[in-house]
Amino acid sequence: MNSSLFPFPSEEQSRLAARKYARVVQKLGFPAKFLDFKIQNMVGSCDVKFPIRLEGLVLTHQQFSSYEPELFPGLIYRMIKPRIVLLIFVSGKVVLTGAKVRAEIYEAFENIYPILKGFRKTT
Repeated sequence: MNSSLFPFPSEEQSRLAARKYARVVQKLGFPAKFLDFKIQNMVGSCDVKFPIRLEGLVLTHQQFSSYEPELFPGLIYRMIKPRIVLLIFVSGKVVLTGAKVRAEIYEAFENIYPILKGFRKTT
């Protein structure tokens, strides 16, 4: 899997940053404690490098997706397993959000990529 799907810090780096932030708050005189660190939401993004026919995708995947280009330019795809929300754009850019662990992002991308290839725009 392409590591550019994760251009942000690792889970451990996020934990360290949160600890440092708690220390800053303590130094400002507030009684902050670093307890129960938990990652709530991970976001990944990628580019499949081909344009996508969103109109066709929403018609065949109505149960999982919504697309209203007059309100928002991306198709919203709500994957059930893993429970991830994808924002898919005509340009081929994809944003994956809602993961609790990194593996869910990878699994969601592996699930959606063959579907996106089926809706590749041809010129």
